[in-house]
Amino acid sequence: MADAVLYEVRDGVAHVTLNRPDDANSINPDLAEGLLDAAVRVERAPDVRAVLLTGAGARFCGGGDVRAFHEAGDRLTTCVRELISPLHTAIGLLVRQDAPVVTAVQGSAAGAGMGFVGMSDIVIAGESAKFVMAYTQIGLSPDGSSSWFLPRVVGLKRALELTLTNRVLSAQEALDFGIITRVVPDADVRDEAAALAAQLATGPTAAFGIARRLLHTSLEDTFETHLAREADGIVEASQTADAREGIAAFVEKRRATFTGD
Repeated sequence: MADAVLYEVRDGVAHVTLNRPDDANSINPDLAEGLLDAAVRVERAPDVRAVLLTGAGARFCGGGDVRAFHEAGDRLTTCVRELISPLHTAIGLLVRQDAPVVTAVQGSAAGAGMGFVGMSDIVIAGESAKFVMAYTQIGLSPDGSSSWFLPRVVGLKRALELTLTNRVLSAQEALDFGIITRVVPDADVRDEAAALAAQLATGPTAAFGIARRLLHTSLEDTFETHLAREADGIVEASQTADAREGIAAFVEKRRATFTGD
């Protein structure tokens, strides 16, 4: 049986591929555990400086494996618990790490697929891609971080509408709402996302990580607390070789060569 998640590092980019194409890359325990394994490997690999998240086949991610939920019968609650724990741990690791996450969406992102979109730093979508929360349609509530990110991106009222009505958004609507970063022709979505991940993999990785964490905590902090976080962050960043290189390159009017150190 093929691995539910593929993992490969090339030129500083960890390529993480959801690999259940015949099931719309829906999430079962194997995929959740595979994603957790990939997130742990990213965290432990100093040579990883960006992450590219993609889905094999025609669709990015259809959310939870509803067919498996149905087949679980009286074990439904156990089945849900078996995938939620590794899934949420994986998402937490990917959000808190230094390496930025670029996601390519083709076909559709539904359910926890919306969580993957929300937790990503940059999302490139094909022009025919669709986005839908989908949870309440099958009598469930959101998971995969979708209910945390969505109100912060689109506002509470829109988040409620999308969650309660399961309104399907086109790629252009998702772009207008701020859910994704860029819309490209369907044939170009993976290449565009890969090129962007490769670009980020040449950047100041530690500074990226500090910036990501600052932005993620900004809506919860008081102003004074956040100023303190910013002070600690820039002091930490100033101790890196990349900061010294970036400053020298600016003064010398040349392009900086960052190493991630």
